[in-house]
Amino acid sequence: MRLDKYLANSGVGTRSEVKTLVKKKLIKVNGEVVKSSSISVDENKDVITFKDEPVIYKEFYYVLLNKPKGYVSAVEDNLHPPVTDLVSEFAFANLFPVGRLDIDTTGTLLLTNDGDLCHKLLAPKYHVDKTYYVTTDTEISQTLVKKFKEGIILDGELTLPGDLVILDSHHAELTIHQGKFHQVKRMFQHFGLKVLELDRKTFAFLDSRGLAIGEHRELRDEEIRALKALVE
Repeated sequence: MRLDKYLANSGVGTRSEVKTLVKKKLIKVNGEVVKSSSISVDENKDVITFKDEPVIYKEFYYVLLNKPKGYVSAVEDNLHPPVTDLVSEFAFANLFPVGRLDIDTTGTLLLTNDGDLCHKLLAPKYHVDKTYYVTTDTEISQTLVKKFKEGIILDGELTLPGDLVILDSHHAELTIHQGKFHQVKRMFQHFGLKVLELDRKTFAFLDSRGLAIGEHRELRDEEIRALKALVE
């Protein structure tokens, strides 16, 4: 791997910034000051330092965000700010959201640059749970519990069973295993209920407890391993 790619992927700086750091003799490989940012390094064997501090290479990044309203689940958008603006310190990693939360939906959202894991987590065959806290405009009937469990026709297809838990007349928790466009809102709308507020509590086993709206954190190693184990 080229040294400049190693350092860029590790968050030290862009490739052009790395060239400047090399000229300033701030980068060493195995204790030796390097003269070019284009040299090859072995990320598994070589010791790379910046200002004499070891630089640990990471190929993939996994960031958990408590999404606020007003942001779109995208990496760029012409009308609204993307969620990647909220994790700008990871711009070097080219993160993207795993799935979509509507602009007015809040809650647990995973961002990563691990395309393979993202694809698997969103694939219906793995049945990754997503639990939402729902507020509706009219009363939620107990009959919907059975209806959601049976599945609902959306886009000409029967949805996977949804687990609805009614908390009170206007509030419920719904767990689904797929992510059709506006699925939760459309499931309630199918029965004449409008969703006023929607907050995703969990994605798989991940939740945003401890994070204020708009805050984020990197996943812990054990969380990353557990996510991968879900889709093996």
